[in-house]
Amino acid sequence: MAEETVFGKIVSGEIPAKLLAETERVIAFPDINPQAPVHILVIPKTTEYRDVTELAAGDPELLAEMVSVAKQLAEEHANGEYRLIFNNGASAGQTVFHVHAHIIANLEERSLLGF
Repeated sequence: MAEETVFGKIVSGEIPAKLLAETERVIAFPDINPQAPVHILVIPKTTEYRDVTELAAGDPELLAEMVSVAKQLAEEHANGEYRLIFNNGASAGQTVFHVHAHIIANLEERSLLGF
């Protein structure tokens, strides 16, 4: 059984979130601690995958769906220009071990992560 996470609780409805997008297998909502003017999280509804490497190996179609939803949201919220970030592991900044993508957009010049 997968470890319980805040994202699993959002998927189950136990914790409310303002959904910006939803498909049969993916949801997206604003990050509660935004690092940019646009900072949206895209997560699968399944709790099966801890990180993007596991997801890519186990369900590449679901990974592609997450990227597609991210693109759609970036078009709606950031004129289609965005960063899509997957942190993979604690030392890379992953704090919630339920695979998720960060849509980061509307950055000021050199304002995030030094590049």
